Amino acid sequence: MIERKIYFEKIKPFIDKDIIKVLTGIRRSGKSVMLKLIMKELKKNGVDENQFIYINFENLRNRHLCYADTLNEYILEKAENIQEKCYLFLDEIQEVKEWEKCINSLRTEDKQFDIYITGSNAKLLSGELATYLAGRYVEVEIYPFSFKEFYSIYQNINQNISKEEIFEKYVKLGGMPFLHNLNYEVESSMQYLKDIYSSIILKDITQRNNIRNTELLERIINYIVMNIGNTFSANSISKYFKSENRKVAVDTVLNYIKACENAFLIHKVPRYEIQGKEVLNVSEKYYIADHGIREAILETNERDINQILENIVYMELLRKGYNIKIGKLNNLEIDFVCTKTNNEKIYIQVAYLLASEDTIKREFLPFEKINDNYPKYVISMDRFDMSRNGIKHLNIIDFLLKD
Repeated sequence: MIERKIYFEKIKPFIDKDIIKVLTGIRRSGKSVMLKLIMKELKKNGVDENQFIYINFENLRNRHLCYADTLNEYILEKAENIQEKCYLFLDEIQEVKEWEKCINSLRTEDKQFDIYITGSNAKLLSGELATYLAGRYVEVEIYPFSFKEFYSIYQNINQNISKEEIFEKYVKLGGMPFLHNLNYEVESSMQYLKDIYSSIILKDITQRNNIRNTELLERIINYIVMNIGNTFSANSISKYFKSENRKVAVDTVLNYIKACENAFLIHKVPRYEIQGKEVLNVSEKYYIADHGIREAILETNERDINQILENIVYMELLRKGYNIKIGKLNNLEIDFVCTKTNNEKIYIQVAYLLASEDTIKREFLPFEKINDNYPKYVISMDRFDMSRNGIKHLNIIDFLLKD
């Protein structure tokens, strides 16, 4: 079991506190493993495993528990045999109808429950949950492996391989945790990623949103993942289909995109007018949660290396807890404007190689137009340091491996 310290450190302060721990993220990103790591930590701190109640709602044996009343009754019955605090681990809770009512009811019981839940749909934290559990939950989103995690694992498989060769593997395969069980063998890894993609389409998007036109959904997803890092709108997609003599309403496109966001398959990044300090409501960018899935769908990661590097950096910034926007400065664009609640801000440009003076000018010039003292970085595959005018240049592998 691979320990994922970055997430555990976020959860640790809330262990044994009267607050519900909600772990969300794309299917198979490692949420269930995090529950097991929490159990492991609790046992290390002296908690008896007999105090644990663990239920995976994707297991057919637990199908009868997928109703709030039935689940509540089952948990209370199990808890009667536990003398001390009861630790409750509910995996893929979105399968339970009106699960919020069950969790809220358990919180009112005399019996003490420390509750941990996972889910693969962003709607988990909207609507009724906000009403029933407002201020009583904390969310931690679990992402696929970072390059640093991937690098650490891959080195154990093959110690006679360079950082650059491992990064090439990461560009192709992405960071889905289970791939290490396949020893990162390409053919079996691609088959696994295709199966995950199909499962997300079926279980987390079409079934959950009553989408009947799966073929249209997949074509919209293909359009999005082909255009990672490019600004476009739902209207752009509608026009694209119109050029192919197919009429698709903008509202339909928007609904399908939102369903993909809710399944954590893609992330939308708004554009931000740096001078006017306002968010622009047109032509966002999108990134995929795991670029290995993109390779399984399109088989073009190496050819589209600029887009993949940008996607990798975006996901790394999410892991580091940044709020991210696309910066617009007159007719110039900055890939990422990244902020945190402590007033920390950084600007980032991503390029494959700074191979010519024109490329260097294109990447550095937007930063030279910004009149503030926040850190500004250009990230690329180049090994030589091309920092200039207070703008720092970083190699992408070094950026991804540093703390």
